Amino acid sequence: QVQLVESGGGLVQSGGSLRLSCVASGSIYRIYNLGWYRQAPGKQRELVSLISTSGNTEYADSVKGRFAISIDNAKNTVYLQMDNLKPEDTAAYFCYGLIVSEGLGYRDDYWGQGTQVTVSS
Repeated sequence: QVQLVESGGGLVQSGGSLRLSCVASGSIYRIYNLGWYRQAPGKQRELVSLISTSGNTEYADSVKGRFAISIDNAKNTVYLQMDNLKPEDTAAYFCYGLIVSEGLGYRDDYWGQGTQVTVSS
């Protein structure tokens, strides 16, 4: 079984910064990608950023230049540094992993429980 556990959410004023962390653990055979999605009330879940274990990154247009994703392969941990936060960044942020577990033998999508980020104006 694979688990993703996020930390680092909270309340911040507009223009402030937060850093999210997510640790993948359990019966992991191989990680392809780790990343972050977010979901605001009444809206669909959307991609924020992804990173492969080789370091290739992808960002939503709305966060380019403000957010930075990084990965520590030795720790199976992904980070999201969020700077110049805006009220429209307010959402639940979910860690995502495309992972092959030792039990399944094929890659599958895994999700964390989510961490709330609230940006006040």
